[in-house]
Amino acid sequence: MCRQNLIIFLSLIFVAIGCQKQRRLEVYELQCENLHNPLGIDKTTPRFSWKIKSNKNGTEQKAFQLLVASDLSRLNEEEADLWNSGKVISRSTIFIPYKGKNLNSGSNVYWKVRVWNEENNVSSWSKPARFSIGLLNATDWQASYIAFPTDAGYRECPQLYKTFEVADTTSQVFLHVNSLGYHEVYLNGQKISTGVLVPSVSQFDKRSLINTYDVSSSLKKGKNDLIIWLGSGWYTEGLPGVENNGPVVKAQMEKIKNNQREIILVTDSTWLGRKSSYMRHGDWRPHRFGGEIIDGSLAKSDLEVENGSGRNWEPVSKISISTHEVIPQMVEPNIIADTIYPTSVVALAPDTFIVDMGKNLTGWVEIHFPQLQKSQSIKMEYCDHLLEEDEFYDMNQYDLYTASGTLPEVFINKFNYHGFRYIRITGLKEMPKPDSVKAFLIHTDYKSTAGFECSDPDLNRIHDMLFYTLQCLSLGGDLVDCPHLERLGYGGDGNASTLTAQTMFDLSPLYNNWLQAWADVIREDGGIPHTAPNPYPAGGGPYWCGFIITASWNTFLNYGDTLLLQKYYPVMQKWLGYVDKYSVNGLLKRWPDTDYRNWYLGDWATPKGVDQTAEASVDVVNNSFLVVCLDNMQKIARLLGKKEDETIYATKKERLQKKIHKTFFNESDNTYGTGTQIDLAFPMIAGVVPEDRMKDVEKSFYNETKINRKGHFACGLVGIPVITEWAIKNKAVELMYSMLKKRGYPGYLYMLDNGATTTWEHWDGARSHIHNCYNGVGSWFYQAIGGICPVENVPAYRKVRIQPQIPKGISWAKTFKETPLGKLSVNWVLEADQTIKIDLEIPVGMELEVILPIGVNQFTLEGKKHQLQNDNVQTVMLKSGKYKISYKNPL
Repeated sequence: MCRQNLIIFLSLIFVAIGCQKQRRLEVYELQCENLHNPLGIDKTTPRFSWKIKSNKNGTEQKAFQLLVASDLSRLNEEEADLWNSGKVISRSTIFIPYKGKNLNSGSNVYWKVRVWNEENNVSSWSKPARFSIGLLNATDWQASYIAFPTDAGYRECPQLYKTFEVADTTSQVFLHVNSLGYHEVYLNGQKISTGVLVPSVSQFDKRSLINTYDVSSSLKKGKNDLIIWLGSGWYTEGLPGVENNGPVVKAQMEKIKNNQREIILVTDSTWLGRKSSYMRHGDWRPHRFGGEIIDGSLAKSDLEVENGSGRNWEPVSKISISTHEVIPQMVEPNIIADTIYPTSVVALAPDTFIVDMGKNLTGWVEIHFPQLQKSQSIKMEYCDHLLEEDEFYDMNQYDLYTASGTLPEVFINKFNYHGFRYIRITGLKEMPKPDSVKAFLIHTDYKSTAGFECSDPDLNRIHDMLFYTLQCLSLGGDLVDCPHLERLGYGGDGNASTLTAQTMFDLSPLYNNWLQAWADVIREDGGIPHTAPNPYPAGGGPYWCGFIITASWNTFLNYGDTLLLQKYYPVMQKWLGYVDKYSVNGLLKRWPDTDYRNWYLGDWATPKGVDQTAEASVDVVNNSFLVVCLDNMQKIARLLGKKEDETIYATKKERLQKKIHKTFFNESDNTYGTGTQIDLAFPMIAGVVPEDRMKDVEKSFYNETKINRKGHFACGLVGIPVITEWAIKNKAVELMYSMLKKRGYPGYLYMLDNGATTTWEHWDGARSHIHNCYNGVGSWFYQAIGGICPVENVPAYRKVRIQPQIPKGISWAKTFKETPLGKLSVNWVLEADQTIKIDLEIPVGMELEVILPIGVNQFTLEGKKHQLQNDNVQTVMLKSGKYKISYKNPL
């Protein structure tokens, strides 16, 4: 080839490469049922989702093609044996339903997707993803429930054992485990998953969960040893649905070849069992969750399958368990999310030491002890804060370790956990070295999906405390009030934090699991407890019970799953029927305590000086919340095509709004109820306040806050998200900013200045210091300062308004939200000359409305100036890509 032709040839290659880069279109983050490569899902018609990257502004998906096959080798257009969708004209990228050949329990499936953009350019195929179908029918099971009976009952953490032979190690092999209580699985001496404290929570008298594991790579030809290690957890004697005094399991191992199931192994009476080195103390009740007791001598041989060390394998018992729903777990397992090391170790006495982990956490501890004497007992106690003069706060959380007398001597939790910052170690003869102690933060294996930072360090500290607190409250497939004292999935705490939590994290599977528990706990007459699961009575009020409506609606708005609304709509209706029974003259009034629920709260955990028990306040709060529920139901009915129901709920809502105003409005001072912050804010966001009274009521709210409460928050768990929503919608950014900046009691900086690393249960620091009372303010950072406001009638962030609210004192903010469509980021700077510069990154599939303030007469977009025709609010419409926009801030 001559030199000239070579130059031309290489030039053409470089041009082609340049064009390829210019037109890059990539499909990534494939999900099935909002899970990454899930094993053992709960349906045979799954739904697919994906995200798209493009380096070209304005890219849109115009079509897609899905390939689905029973084997990875067949995942191509010629051989895809389950489904080749062909080119489907559609802009949708979430919850695309499978329309291929019938799938069955045990099916193992691979899939991939490619997309076309608005120019009809096609992407490369995505990386393959996979899923499998769980055991969906009772007839799929041949396994029996088994247990190892001991005198210790639920306190014992037994091991169940089976040896079996394998000839073929080339096929896919799945192990389905349905444990009542926690389990860990060890195959040939190795733990088969990173999950801990498995399974997630469920209401045991209604349903239990199946966890499915791919054990193909752990099997070997010939003899294999399988150990299933059990711990009681919530399956503790005396709690609902518990029929055995100790943990129970059934398990089934299956080989999948040519999409045919072959059962290899089942739990039955041929299995053997023995006690392990672990026992539990505490009866799994509030303030009595206890801890673990480890025998160091037995621990050294826990994974040895030969008899010895003073214990032998003995026959197990088959257990009869009442019929209940046994379904695949559809939420990620708990994982060790972070490792935390001590900041200090201090001696209190020659044999007593306090270890400070530097911050609160929910999880486990691992301690490597120095040489100990045989049978020497070490006690580890845990608390989340110290009292005055560094006195240890007794939370009845402790573990015990009995030494073997030979190194290594290692303690690590397994089937219980703690909420703590401080560890008091008693029984040691020398101070533990800091590097001999570490703690593990544990939570459900969801993704963090948001971030916020601004020029004000105080706001950053508050935001980061909220963000971290929620990670400490999300162990087990639900959000709890606290991880140590009660461990309950309270609906009130959940309602208060849902918007914040679902902004900060991808919690679609978690909320699906949790909402299933709410559906399971409703009573025949429509009454709902205050927690789900509902192991015993707990306090609350309508704001707690109505979680089934408001959390379902918010989960739909954030993730776009209409199936969730269809599934739980009858449960919502049933509860509203119960509400009707206790409405007097058109207003909801106190209902009776029951054996599953007590109290009748309005707001909760208010600061001193606010009477949360005042009847007028309780009635204003609960009936305003009922308006919100009816509004949600009206929208849900419309979405589901139930026109008659839509009209009914709209009428009820309007009637209740008028009734609240007529009954509770005080003409003399333009207030509602007792005139507190929540009694004013809730009627405003619930549409109770007539338009001609709105300014007067707003003025009353400002007076109540600035004058009567000296600029502080003066509300509790319910009031925080209510005030936050009102402030965002009414652009009360200066007021909200000033409230957050207050350093005295009550306030967030008061917590931080007094050593908080997670939010408290009460503004004054009483009881729990890891709690879900005051986290509802978190959405303000994203929607007000960040300016990211999803448009309600277009769910899953398909349409978003960008309108940063900038208080005096903040000069820049960086905010991002990983949406179901991809990453949305908004970074703005307010310069000295009052020019606001915004850098935007918009994912494919999202439409953005940038709202320019009144008074802006021109703006610059991508270096080009645009003149506005009037002084009204202006909207700049943008599609996917990266943009720079700037304008002068009107003063």
